[in-house]
Amino acid sequence: MGIRGLMSFVEDHSNEFFTDLKLRDTKIIIDGYALFHRLCFNSNLELRYGGDYDSFADVVQNFFESLFACNICPYVVLDGGCDISDKKLTTLKDRAREKIQVAHSLSIGGGGCVCPLLIREVFLQVLIKLQVHFVQCFSEADRDIMTLANHWNCPVLSSDSDFCIFDLKTGFCPLNSFQWRNMNTIKGTQDYYIPAKCFSLDALCHHFSNMNKALLPLFAVLCGNDHINLPIIETFLSKVRLPLRATSSKGRRHHRVLGLLNWLSHFADPTEALDNVLKYLPKKDRENVKELLCCSMEEYQQSQVKLQDFFQNGTYVCPDALNLGLPEWVLVALARGQLSPFVSDALVLRRTILQTQVENMQRPNAHRISQPIRQVIYGLLLNSLSRTENMSWNALPPQPLAFSEVERINKNIKTSTVDAVELPKDSDLSKLTKVSLVRRQLLLLETLKVKQTILEPIPTSLKLPIAVSCYWLQHTEAKARLHHLQALLLGMLMGPLHAIINSPGKEELQEGGAKMLYEEFQRVKELTWPGRRLDLDTAHIFCQWQSCLQMGMYLNQLLSTPLPEPDLTRLYSGSLVHGLCQRLLASTSVESLLSMCPEAKQLYELLFNATKSYAPTELFLPKGKSNSKKKKQKKKSTNWSKNRVGNASDPRCLCEGSNRFGLLMVENLEEHFETTDFE
Repeated sequence: MGIRGLMSFVEDHSNEFFTDLKLRDTKIIIDGYALFHRLCFNSNLELRYGGDYDSFADVVQNFFESLFACNICPYVVLDGGCDISDKKLTTLKDRAREKIQVAHSLSIGGGGCVCPLLIREVFLQVLIKLQVHFVQCFSEADRDIMTLANHWNCPVLSSDSDFCIFDLKTGFCPLNSFQWRNMNTIKGTQDYYIPAKCFSLDALCHHFSNMNKALLPLFAVLCGNDHINLPIIETFLSKVRLPLRATSSKGRRHHRVLGLLNWLSHFADPTEALDNVLKYLPKKDRENVKELLCCSMEEYQQSQVKLQDFFQNGTYVCPDALNLGLPEWVLVALARGQLSPFVSDALVLRRTILQTQVENMQRPNAHRISQPIRQVIYGLLLNSLSRTENMSWNALPPQPLAFSEVERINKNIKTSTVDAVELPKDSDLSKLTKVSLVRRQLLLLETLKVKQTILEPIPTSLKLPIAVSCYWLQHTEAKARLHHLQALLLGMLMGPLHAIINSPGKEELQEGGAKMLYEEFQRVKELTWPGRRLDLDTAHIFCQWQSCLQMGMYLNQLLSTPLPEPDLTRLYSGSLVHGLCQRLLASTSVESLLSMCPEAKQLYELLFNATKSYAPTELFLPKGKSNSKKKKQKKKSTNWSKNRVGNASDPRCLCEGSNRFGLLMVENLEEHFETTDFE
């Protein structure tokens, strides 16, 4: 949620409202959404190129290793989908518009912070790798976090100002004063601690004439949060004379916060205060406003959800979810983060919000290319919705079988209607886990328009990314060129290379050039950063690929992973892929780049051989040919693509070569991902 102006107000009074902590030897409940945003935006990561997920994964790992060193046991709680009431829709749309403006600023060389598309999935994969306890709530997590923290008597780590309102037994530690990078040792020992500050609700109430804590939820809704923004509240604020204690610039900046807290401190309890609010409003509006305010104040009370049950037994009861009559396996998968909030939004609200990337704002949004994948996802969900008796939309007419998508149109948002694909009735969501692996895999590959035989030689960990790449190449919206495909596939080598150079017993491969190639890729990545102008068309093409991968993963998850989920942490690095594009356009050939590591070259050939048959002929035409020349060259270029791609003398060529591939490289890749549990 979040209360306007409150966090900056309490931080301006840090000495009064916060106590210093030396945090160690404790459980801590972490607001996962706040954490991954904080780590993404405050770690000097490059955000223009669609995500350096490897760098982000390293930051997340370092964060949790600091906690482990201090014997702090983290429990991460993530937001799920939107509330079934959809009460935050206006706020979500406003934020979507803001993100478009920030993404546009980044795309033209300005500043700003926009999370890369797959950042949440990468965050979850690192949690799984590090065996950090986490749960994904059915909807917004704040109340559940507060309830769990009070049950375990441990602090909450977040950046959400709502935690200044919740009555937390052990307090709230803001992320911006949580110094995990500056661990200290307790004097005379070797025990580490993390310096932190803890907000004191008692100190805040004491500052305002020992006001009743129970008044703070009313303060939150009057001040304005993500759930309530009534114009009529402005009527109240304009009529009541809010007392101020300060006339400084800080006081004026926090006029509403100061005034409301001082005004409320004169009342004994929420009932008395609420009656005094209503008397300033027209009589005809009072009952409706009272009902809405009381309902909003409930958001700050204890939750019925007991997340401790999940962490102890692997399951928990969520009344809101149970009332919808959703399949049990869906509820379990949502709680474990095996299904995305995108799926629950589509399932519960028949509406999704498509996240804007740093893309070309003059072109249709990058998610258009993956719409056919989403239509299959919607089709699977509709086969469940039509059989669910307790849905709020049960009385609605069954046609059309459509969903709403909030998407970017130019530099604004628009809600579009998208029809679901009608699927066989036996693909009912409640029975989906009982469908054979072969049939589930077939549905996935048919959606991606890829033949299973194409993927057979591909290492299992890269089957889904290669299938998605084949889908991406078949869509004319992508307008991909040869160097885009080259750079993308080269980037996929980073995972295997990283696994080799960090695995004992692989000295032969390390000495054979894997480390040299990995370091060369790192140099390419680093040279992309300073002052480079973003190639908008290239950025847009890779944004489209990421959208295809995201939706391909969501469909794969919904089908209970007929293909293994890829390790995203080293699958795509935006800075590297953009830098490789520049190198390949200048003079470098793939063959010369990979010459230092034959195993990587052979794996690359394997990936290219799988994708080339799905690439349009135009992909292999020399840049700058006119349309008429393209037509004349069509037959010739087809032969060229089949027979000359491996020609080492051609600077445009891909090093296809023989059909052999690096067995050691592939075996290492298989071994690396088989030991990573994504279940």
